[in-house]
Amino acid sequence: MVEISPKAVPPVCKIIDYKKFLYEQKKREKALKSKATKVTVKEIRFGPQTDEHDYEFKKKHAIKFLKDGAKLKAFVFFKGRSIIFKEQGQILLLKLAQEIEDYGKVEQLPKLEGKRMIMFIAPKKVGK
Repeated sequence: MVEISPKAVPPVCKIIDYKKFLYEQKKREKALKSKATKVTVKEIRFGPQTDEHDYEFKKKHAIKFLKDGAKLKAFVFFKGRSIIFKEQGQILLLKLAQEIEDYGKVEQLPKLEGKRMIMFIAPKKVGK
């Protein structure tokens, strides 16, 4: 005897094989889990003094990632004494956000964490 819905009044019970009940329950949960959307996060790394051509190349990749529906984690990595160029890193990330605003919206503004300045961009939903 297996209790099907304990919150119903009176509680609903059924006489079935318990192992079969567990198997079907796992099967249902697996089907629900496979239908859930999986969010992938793609990373793009810049230096504080990234050249224009490299910037354009990485921006093109960022747009492709956002079109594919992945979140984007853009960050500027400061090596050694380059940490003195924090403003340049922030300007670079904000410029990127402004240029790809048609494809994604900024989830988190540039924030310095250790030697990295990180910004998250989420893809925009495409209306059908």
